[in-house]
This record gives sequence, structure tokens and C-alpha cells, in this order.
Amino acid sequence: MARRLGVDPKTVQRWIDGRLPYPRHRRSIAEMLSVEEALIWPNLAPRNSAPEPPPVAVLGTYPHRWAVPRAVWLRHFESARREIDILAYASLFLAEDSGIIRALVKRAHAGVSVRLLLGDPDGAHIRERGNDERVGDSLSAKIRNALVLYEPLREAPNFEIRLHDTVLYNSIYRADDDVLVNHHAYGVAASDAPVLHARHTTDGDMASTYLASLTHVWDSATAI
Repeated sequence: MARRLGVDPKTVQRWIDGRLPYPRHRRSIAEMLSVEEALIWPNLAPRNSAPEPPPVAVLGTYPHRWAVPRAVWLRHFESARREIDILAYASLFLAEDSGIIRALVKRAHAGVSVRLLLGDPDGAHIRERGNDERVGDSLSAKIRNALVLYEPLREAPNFEIRLHDTVLYNSIYRADDDVLVNHHAYGVAASDAPVLHARHTTDGDMASTYLASLTHVWDSATAI
């Protein structure tokens, strides 16, 4: 079903667990199973009702990444019960925080899938980003430093790490259905750029866009 609908298998699992699919997916599922939608979802409004737009679940905004309190980052990762994803160039500010590293290790040992996506320090886009931020080769050095500091996670179960050579428009920090999105701006260091806290509640909502981007980068990245 995931292949035929072009969605992640985890999305289908969430539907099975009770989450209501987006209308276009409900129609496709009903056709696939040769039944009426009301048989699968009895509580649905009549099919001729105009579908409501997906809700915009924004939980908070911050003018700069450095303005996000440490407690918010820690609570964000500690709240995860299924999956944690970190997509960034270096995320050195997290790697240098031993408390957050311990929290990630603890979550991994608790059965949470922890995936780390960092920039390839030898990648062409990493050099370009370093030049854009006027920091030269220091971005590559930050990535190498972060890889060393993330080393405790390498011994934990349920942990994967990959390197990407991608032009990132956002750094994305996921904990289950919550995402902290650090927007990037040309010539501006990521620490000075804004952060958006969004929650994924239904297919096609704001958080879905960021999570789809994260999945795309993960699929094209190189495992180490």
C-alpha cells in the first residue's frame, strides 16, 4: 500500500493505528480495497462534504537558534517514543552538550530509532556553504569535531548515521511528530537563523513538508 500510494510505510502504520488519512489517500485506499470509505472510517462526514484544509500546528517560533532554551532541546529529544532524526551540517552545538548526548543514548537504549544526518566534510556543497557563511574550511572542521563528539551514540542500539552532500534549506530536528526547524538564510550562520517548532497532525500539514525533505536527504545519503 505504501508503494502504491507513494508514502512512507510508517505513514501506513499510523493509519492502521488510527490516524485519519488525508482525503485523497482515503479515496485511493477505498478503491484499492474495493469498499466504501464509510466502511473503513464510519465516523467520517458525508463524502460530498468539502474537505477541511490541514491544520497549521505551530507550537512556537524563535528569532534565532541560539534563542531556543537548552531545556526545550532536551525536552524535545527526551519526549521521543518512536524516532529521533537530526538533519544538519554539523549540529556541533548539540554534540558539545554531554547532557543531550546522554539523552539520545538513553532514548536509543529504550528502543527509539535515532538517525543522524551530517554533512560530508569533504563534500562540494559543504565547502560552498562554508564560503557563503564566510567561515571557509571551519564548517568541515566542525563536522569532523561533531563526529567525534557523537561517538558515544555509535555504541548504542537503534542508531544510524549517514553523511550527505546536500544544499540544506533547513536543519531539521525531529522527535516523533514534533519538529524543530532551523531555517537557513544566505550569508547568515545557522545559529543566527530562526527556528520554527511544528507538530505533524495529518497528511499534508506543514510538518509533513519538512519530514518529506528529511526522508529525501536520508535516502540519498551515505552510511558510515
